[in-house]
Amino acid sequence: MDGTFLPFEQLATPLKLLTGLAIGLLLGLQREKTPSAKAGLRTFGLVGLFGTVAALVADALGNAWIVATGLALVGLMIVAAYHRTEEPEADSGTTTVIAVLLCYGLGVMVWHDRSQLAVSVAIVATLLLHFKTELHGLSARLSRQDVASILQFAVLTFIILPLLPDRGIGPYRVLNPHHVWLMVVLVSGVSLIGYLALRLAGTQRSLLLVGAFGGLVSSTATTLVYAREAHARPAMLPIGGAIIVIANLVVLVRLAVMSAVVAPGALLVLLPVLGTGLALGAALLVRRRRNAPATADLATPELSNPTSLRVAVGFGVLYAVVLFVSAWLSERVGAGGLYAVAVVSGFVDVDAITLSSLNLFSDGSISAGVAVVAVGLAYLAAVAFKLGLLGFLGGREMLARFGPLVAAPGIGVAAGLLLFAR
Repeated sequence: MDGTFLPFEQLATPLKLLTGLAIGLLLGLQREKTPSAKAGLRTFGLVGLFGTVAALVADALGNAWIVATGLALVGLMIVAAYHRTEEPEADSGTTTVIAVLLCYGLGVMVWHDRSQLAVSVAIVATLLLHFKTELHGLSARLSRQDVASILQFAVLTFIILPLLPDRGIGPYRVLNPHHVWLMVVLVSGVSLIGYLALRLAGTQRSLLLVGAFGGLVSSTATTLVYAREAHARPAMLPIGGAIIVIANLVVLVRLAVMSAVVAPGALLVLLPVLGTGLALGAALLVRRRRNAPATADLATPELSNPTSLRVAVGFGVLYAVVLFVSAWLSERVGAGGLYAVAVVSGFVDVDAITLSSLNLFSDGSISAGVAVVAVGLAYLAAVAFKLGLLGFLGGREMLARFGPLVAAPGIGVAAGLLLFAR
């Protein structure tokens, strides 16, 4: 040994072969735990290695049909293994068959310098195979409407969005159809996560989960549902009030996430403002929650599907109108016009003015401080509206007991605006 190392070029081929083998072993390790599977650790390891070798030979000979022939041979092999099964109730092996074919394809990808992607796909595939029971249980708990919601979100994201032109139109060039619908997708996606999680949480979960998911879907709808529920059933007053408070705190987290996606540059100003409101509201809630009752009688609110085309188009129109009016008033009368729009729109929807303000900041039309003040004013208007719902629907007792907790994040946001928004 002269102490020298082999050059990387000479190690590249062995490393690719080892990677193909490792991918097969990863998938095979999971299949080995399935008694009915006709392919296990060794078979999958060899299939992954075979995929890489087939791609190597095809590349060396300049004949891509070698890879296709290898895939056909692997498919025939695993199908034949299941075809010989004589047990009347034996597993059909569909999952194992496609897993073997995928393993071969991933081995081919490794040879063509797609190792990182191939390993990532292998990990995801192994997770899908491993969590079979949990995924089947999740599927069983999803209603027809839940599946429709997921499909509707897919339509909004993968069919409508790519078809829209990605250019500014109209006065001020702020109305970009693709961008407007992208904001619809963002809001619908966040709401869908909360909607499905709230549906799956059921009635035996904690206040924290129901309140958090309700805040992701719609804090206004959650406030309306539980204020009305507490008025009809006085025993629900402590539970409903706590859920309303949590939902309105989660709105601050939701706004921070949207800012991180749409305008990360505004976070340095926005986070201290939202954080002040969240800290004050959470501190008072924790203090109140120490003596709160159990949640055995907790009711899950019935919230509308956030991905329906009607809701999506409605939000898109509202967002476009707020964006245009904000740009127009910002040019004509400065920040004061934007602030007026923020207060008015905050009574209806905080997301629309938040996204429009952040996009105006991203376009350089307004400063980060102006955008953050607009977001803060919209949130304060929303808090005022929800306090009205507490008093009107929940009654004086609910307003007296939980009004201060709902108002606390607003007071914190107002303080944050004075301290940090410049």
